[in-house]
Amino acid sequence: MRVTVRLFAGLRERAGLGERTVEIPEGATVTTAWEALALGDLPGGLLYAVNREYAAADRTLEDGDEVALIPPVSGGAFTLSEEPLELQRVVDEVADERAGAVATFVGTTRVNSRGRVVRHLEYEAYAGMAERTMAAVAEGLKGRYELCEVAMHHRVGRVGIGETSVAIAVSAPHRAAALAACAEAIDTLKATVPLWKKEVYEGGEEWIGQGS
Repeated sequence: MRVTVRLFAGLRERAGLGERTVEIPEGATVTTAWEALALGDLPGGLLYAVNREYAAADRTLEDGDEVALIPPVSGGAFTLSEEPLELQRVVDEVADERAGAVATFVGTTRVNSRGRVVRHLEYEAYAGMAERTMAAVAEGLKGRYELCEVAMHHRVGRVGIGETSVAIAVSAPHRAAALAACAEAIDTLKATVPLWKKEVYEGGEEWIGQGS
């Protein structure tokens, strides 16, 4: 049977391409798909996804599946922080001499939500997976748009009213691609990155959940 394997960051450079279709036997697993690439030993710290959902290395595959191999990242452009975010730092991380535009998005904590007065927010993340997922989102955007660089920083812990909870910057040769990719970046981050938000409001609190 055939499956499509998607590679990101250092793995993509190692393979010389970001996507490859491989032939594997019936009953094969995610690990088998890696072996079919003939790229050597399986690197440590990888995360896996099958058809855009996280999966274990021993997940059994079916004909036509898409397997994503997501390498570890080391902070930098994809960061969780308990400290206040600095937009200029995020912008600096996407600086590139090829860029003719830098688009940014800053999400802030508002005082009113769902008809309630909010005191503050509390964010919790699956550290390690969250940064890797942001890196994978960035690689996906680079595959769909003509971009230079992408950076995403997100707060964890307590975030007060008016404080920045997320900052994204995208650089590109042209503004249309930068603006479109930046808008898609925040929407995809909210839908896929393992982050959860608690609203603490007057009279109670509520976990809003991933994608809020």
